[in-house]
Amino acid sequence: MTSENPIRNVSDTALWVAIYRAMESERPDAIFRDPYARRLGGERGQAIVDAMPRGKVMSWPMVVRTAVMDEIVLRCVRQGAATVLNLAAGLDARPYRLDLPPTLRWLHVDLPDMVDYFRSHMAGETPRCELEFIAADLREADARRDVFARAAEHGPVLVITEGLLVYLEPENVAELARDLHDVAKARWWLSDLASPMLLKYLERQWQPLLKQGNAPFRFGPAESTGFFVPYGWRELEYRSHWDESLRLKRTMPNMWMWKILRWLQPKKRRDAMNRFSGIILLEAN
Repeated sequence: MTSENPIRNVSDTALWVAIYRAMESERPDAIFRDPYARRLGGERGQAIVDAMPRGKVMSWPMVVRTAVMDEIVLRCVRQGAATVLNLAAGLDARPYRLDLPPTLRWLHVDLPDMVDYFRSHMAGETPRCELEFIAADLREADARRDVFARAAEHGPVLVITEGLLVYLEPENVAELARDLHDVAKARWWLSDLASPMLLKYLERQWQPLLKQGNAPFRFGPAESTGFFVPYGWRELEYRSHWDESLRLKRTMPNMWMWKILRWLQPKKRRDAMNRFSGIILLEAN
């Protein structure tokens, strides 16, 4: 790829993250295996990784996110989730690579071009569960509610919004939260969540390229999961990227230095850093 900025829009970030999954899958000590990731990410995905400042070494939070979400999805399915509503699903191959029951209903929802791209690249592969593709623009309220009403027909429902919320304005996240509770009747909501501190950090690292590609980071609520409480959601679990990276042995570069700096910080600052970035599981009230 020769373009100065290979990110054209938010959908291209799915190619970027797919390459991170491929990089992890190709390690001899991989903590998950996604045999489709390299194919799905393709040349453009690799070009994005190559173009981003410190693009390769910053794969760790995406790898941690994937592994932790895999664990939580499987646990929710064991606990009775009958439908998975995967919003802005991008190139998520979990229905093909996770050990899922064949009776599970998985709704893969994204913009038409992304759905077409994913289906064409997965042609000939067999999902582990009942997989349904839905092409829809979730920014349109009527289309969104139609999709959510379909999901509600066969519950309990687990919603996944992996890598989505950070690109939305707070008012859009509020609308989504309300509709997932009231229309989809979802029991669980699995997502990643940024903080204001993370957004400031990313502004220095990646934001210029992402803005040029019409994919700036926007959502990082100061109240963390408290943002979702007025819309009928409570925090069931918060897994910080920091803690999970240590557990999974997929830490940031120079982790020894960051450990020292963290130890030297006041307790209030350390507590705030525990919410710097994480994976959340919400439950409907």
